Amino acid sequence: MRNSIIIGTVLSLILMLTSCKKDSASSSELTISSLSPASITAGSPAFDLTVTGANFVSGQSIVTWNGTQRPTTFISSTQLKAAITAADVSTAGSAAVSVATGVKVSNSLTFTINTYHPRLIFKYKMDSTQARLDNFGNASTLPSGHAGQSPMFHIMASHYIELAQNANTALGAGAVLYKTATTTAGGASAIDFTQEAKGNTGDIIYSVELDSVPAGSYQYLRVSLAYQNYDVTFRVDTTLYYNSVAVPIHQDFPCTIASFVGYNTFLSSYVINTQSVTVNGNKLQGYWGAEEKIDLPAYGYSQVYTQTGQAASTTVVNPLFATSPIPAGSCVVTAAFQSGSLVITGNETQDIVVTVGLSTNKSFEWQDLNGNGKWDPLSGENVVDMGVRGMLPTIGH
Repeated sequence: MRNSIIIGTVLSLILMLTSCKKDSASSSELTISSLSPASITAGSPAFDLTVTGANFVSGQSIVTWNGTQRPTTFISSTQLKAAITAADVSTAGSAAVSVATGVKVSNSLTFTINTYHPRLIFKYKMDSTQARLDNFGNASTLPSGHAGQSPMFHIMASHYIELAQNANTALGAGAVLYKTATTTAGGASAIDFTQEAKGNTGDIIYSVELDSVPAGSYQYLRVSLAYQNYDVTFRVDTTLYYNSVAVPIHQDFPCTIASFVGYNTFLSSYVINTQSVTVNGNKLQGYWGAEEKIDLPAYGYSQVYTQTGQAASTTVVNPLFATSPIPAGSCVVTAAFQSGSLVITGNETQDIVVTVGLSTNKSFEWQDLNGNGKWDPLSGENVVDMGVRGMLPTIGH
């Protein structure tokens, strides 16, 4: 009986030691568990691939791509970074990624290279030299007694993009490519400001795979503008009293304006330049916020002022009013493609880029009561228009 106990104890110790040896071997095994990114589109530029795993060794562990070593940076015993070339992802397919440390080779993970689908890309071009147009697409000059500035834009946002086949295509009957989500958080249905397609000159505001656009020939582009953020200057000709000292002021100061030109926009809050404005409600077309900074270094005076208001009107350029009227209060700007119709076949082999040229030519307009050509809000010169003054879409690659 005693011998049986001794034998049993010895066997238990042997099994325990064997188990410990297996665990020890397992804990030093070279493995990879994830790749970041795990996929990319064929034709993409060179990029860094992060490989996560276990038991990497500084100066020894190398990432391999289909069995070929790639320049590797050691981050830690659980992470490496490898330089993947554009040639590595030039064609669709997959690649086997592993890590080698001396003669040890880890398990392999698959990196996917997706087929590239050419896209229809929309970009803004804010242009102060572009023709200044009226609502019907005709050349327009400033009315007598009015003046204007060409703002310096920071942001333009859209909430609707449509391709129209011809002049008789009613709004919404063309190929509607993009429409921002709406919300009833403020009561009536309104554009969700946080979801708008925002950008500036050169920025991609929206893109879609060409094979998902209905094939056809399109003469017109419709874009519903929703938000503008830009800089203008205002004039101050007055005398202020600061610390009981008369301070004559005769100079221009900067002003950033956030202008909401969509039919109705729900805003929780927004930032004009440095100042945040809380709304938590809907605002109709023409609502604006302005941030002005008065700096008078000679007197040690610097102050930022914020105000909000409602503009009287916004110019909406639509030469197709007669056949394709737009809903009241909306800002759907319409224009013909400048280089002929946009033709979509669905079999394109390269991207098509539509540059949405928006005229900012004296698009900030006010009543120039004193005739000095400067905006003098302290003299009662009211702003009468904050909209862009025309759109010229061009087609390129």
